[in-house]
Amino acid sequence: MSREPAAVIDRERFDAVVFDMDGVITDTARVHEAAWKRLFDNFLRERDGEGFVPFSAEDYRSHVDGKPRYDGVRDFLASRGITLPEGTADDAPGTPTIQGLGNRKNEYFLASLAEGVRPYPHGVAFVHRLQDAGFGTAIISASRNAAAVLQAAGLADLFAVRVDGVVAAELGLAGKPAPDVFIEAARRLDTTPGRTVVVEDALAGVEAGRTGGFGLVVGVDRTGQARLLREHGADTVTDDLGALRIVGPPRPIDSLPDALDAWPHVAERLREARPAIFLDYDGTLTPIVERPEDAHLAPEMRAALRRLSAVAPVAIVSGRDVGFVIDEVDLPDVYYLGSHGFDVVAPQGASLSTGREDEFRRFLPTLDEAEKSLSETVADIPGARVERKKYAIAVHYRQVAENDVPAVERVVDTELDRRPLLRKSGGKKVFELRPDIDWDKGRAVRWALDALGLAADDVLPVYLGDDLTDEDAFAEISGDGIGIVVGDGERTSHAAYSVSTTDDVGAVLDRLAEAIERSLG
Repeated sequence: MSREPAAVIDRERFDAVVFDMDGVITDTARVHEAAWKRLFDNFLRERDGEGFVPFSAEDYRSHVDGKPRYDGVRDFLASRGITLPEGTADDAPGTPTIQGLGNRKNEYFLASLAEGVRPYPHGVAFVHRLQDAGFGTAIISASRNAAAVLQAAGLADLFAVRVDGVVAAELGLAGKPAPDVFIEAARRLDTTPGRTVVVEDALAGVEAGRTGGFGLVVGVDRTGQARLLREHGADTVTDDLGALRIVGPPRPIDSLPDALDAWPHVAERLREARPAIFLDYDGTLTPIVERPEDAHLAPEMRAALRRLSAVAPVAIVSGRDVGFVIDEVDLPDVYYLGSHGFDVVAPQGASLSTGREDEFRRFLPTLDEAEKSLSETVADIPGARVERKKYAIAVHYRQVAENDVPAVERVVDTELDRRPLLRKSGGKKVFELRPDIDWDKGRAVRWALDALGLAADDVLPVYLGDDLTDEDAFAEISGDGIGIVVGDGERTSHAAYSVSTTDDVGAVLDRLAEAIERSLG
């Protein structure tokens, strides 16, 4: 797989992504190349005898790949110094005219198409990921057979917008390397080229993306032509679309697809990946309760975790102290990241060092002082309580009268003003003071992937959580993983999917385990 740093397709910068079809979404570029070679080799043999110079892979890339059929005939023949009459679209296949040869090429291609078309799984999964993140998607093709190709590949409904050879002829659009078809696709997606990404495998296609002023041009290298793709205008080149990062904006939770209803999409991404599962505790594995100490793990959830941890890496990432979570989950094969990832315990009790423990520990005296002070000041507000964690202080107000909540926040803010080494974060009915450094659940998840040897293109991080503190993790993996937020409401989230309850979480864990077990045979 490619190790070039992955391009980031950010929803703040881009609205839409336009894909070439042949060689990007469907494995038909090789079918086209074979049809072109058969056409021209037969033509040249008849013209020049057995000493003819065969049509080559270089000829395909330079003269016909990605172009409308008759343009391809015309450009290749010109490269050999051959001139033929233009002819008409009604010329019989094989007639020695530009359009007669083009019709014969189409005949060869359709004969191969009848044998079936293989889609590129990573390409299809990438389209689903973009759609889940709110991007518009379109497909373009110089071919007049694009609809038939997509139908044969089982992808007829994948794209709402298609600008193919039929549309180009109707509108009089110039073929690649002119950018016309890409610009028309962007127009139909209600955006501009500057806010649109082009994904192409043909040299003429990346050139079209560059001359059309598109915001990002991604070259897909299927044949070892990365250097040429860059020279013709690709901003980045990859041999695996699954390696590209997607960052979508936070969306209202109510608008997110339900993970269980959309499971075919999730399962498709799991099929060719090694999942690594990260889970929040409160509100995810256990329901939210009035008193945090009453959040006990149900036997059914423990059983789901046990089954899943037997076939994939599983980590609990909680704002709780790590010891509490270990005692409650009580599974030896699970990784535990307590205090938002500041405190880590590996399976079987082995330590797993972040390498930043000394940096973390220097905050302990400040946290001790803040805990003592807050315990004294919060005591005057009925229902408020202070919970000390090793690397955080939570001030809970779930049992505080609504008109007293501002007083709780004022107390916390006053303490924060006195402790410049700390920062405030929020959650469900809680204010929290934590060390003011670049460490949160998202950074902890990324660190854990690296520390566990899971920072690889074929690893799929999956994170389930319910709280605002989980948003750091959702944002971190939004480009290369699956985030599932637990709950509903108008709050926005960087997650791709949602589920409503902790019972749904259990169902997701069972489906994950089942999918992984099936892939392992």
